[in-house]
Amino acid sequence: MKKIVVLGGGESGTGAAVLAAKKGFEVFLSDKNKISESYKKVLTNHGIDFEEGVHTQSKLFAAETIIKSPGIPDHIDLIKNLKANGIPVISEIEFAARYTRAKLICITGSNGKTTTTLLTHHLLKNAGLDVGLAGNIGSSFALQVAEQDRDVFVLEISSFQLDGMFEFKADIGILTNITPDHLDRYEQCFEKYAESKFRITQNMGAKESLIYNADDEVINNWLAKQEVKFELIPISIQKKIEGNGAYLNKEEININIKKDNFTMTLKELALQGKHNIYNSMAAGVVGKLQNIRNKSIKESLAEFQNADHRMQFVANVGGVEYINDSKATNVNSTYFALDSIKKPIIWIAGGKDKGNDYQSLDSLVQERVKAIVCLGLDNQKIIQHFGKMVPTIVQTYSATEAVEEAQKLATYGEVVLLSPACASFDIFEDYEERGNKFIDAVNQL
Repeated sequence: MKKIVVLGGGESGTGAAVLAAKKGFEVFLSDKNKISESYKKVLTNHGIDFEEGVHTQSKLFAAETIIKSPGIPDHIDLIKNLKANGIPVISEIEFAARYTRAKLICITGSNGKTTTTLLTHHLLKNAGLDVGLAGNIGSSFALQVAEQDRDVFVLEISSFQLDGMFEFKADIGILTNITPDHLDRYEQCFEKYAESKFRITQNMGAKESLIYNADDEVINNWLAKQEVKFELIPISIQKKIEGNGAYLNKEEININIKKDNFTMTLKELALQGKHNIYNSMAAGVVGKLQNIRNKSIKESLAEFQNADHRMQFVANVGGVEYINDSKATNVNSTYFALDSIKKPIIWIAGGKDKGNDYQSLDSLVQERVKAIVCLGLDNQKIIQHFGKMVPTIVQTYSATEAVEEAQKLATYGEVVLLSPACASFDIFEDYEERGNKFIDAVNQL
């Protein structure tokens, strides 16, 4: 019996362990931290041996394959040593894909991938397809393959997951954009991070399609150097696309697939803002590729409700709007947030810096930001960069304190925006906890 060791006992690892057990592998799960009671219960129910708070080296090095959770970096000694011993280290997505015949629609990029994933899933589900949602969002892909396989899966895939994917092949890939992010995991090298994103195209051939942002210089430069074997479907808000693709014509999106045209005005779209035009186009193109009727695509794009923590309106208190964009964990996401708000902004920013370059925000900050409320343990980089542009910058160490300071600074007709541009791990467990604490604090006002 082949031995599989799963590293990490969260959503991804637990799902991978269950699928491996169901497929007849001898499975052992190891997590150097505590495993939550809910995941322990799942492992116990499936008779899976596990450990927490320690990695027993002899058990790990006895594995024939390691399935690694995406949160564990590749550069740590343990992973390097496992690979040096010739043990394949793969991701849960790579493993689960071996056991499903579903069509795989895979979305990656620095920004917009969660919204595009949710919107695409909504559109396909609305049309009556048997479709699952997984990857970097929702229930583990592996667990769904183990317990309720589907005809189609829409997968949000992070660069960390892509790094552990080798034989995997997307049927339809979506590349939203590539801007600097997670550079702390890529030796502060943007090229290495970008190459990781381009792994979404690996193994794709003539039957597969890549929907990509044709306004993204990094993507265009990379494609120009490749011998592309798959179908390219560009989307753009800056230029007309001839042939298959989507583009913006004045105030209307045009999607053309196999000479079958779909149009919809920007006002009709549920998601507003420049960045969301790309997201709606990408989902619409998938709909056309899946032969979904125009009426159904239009209904889905018109009625979609976006995910929490992404430009989420929380409340209007004393004429001041409070918006939760906690999911903006990089500079480019925050750029879109600041760009979409035309009123004066009290900007709550900061957290765990991932090698950020804030320069791209300068003109927007000078034009729209009245004050900055830093939320995090060390925000010297933000304070130093924006100190001469913004007259008021205050430091806070909790969501409650940040909201209280923002309320003091905001006046009628202004916006308090939580859009951190940083990871949350210095104070919070994740961006969701940060966003929920912000919502709670606003509701206490």
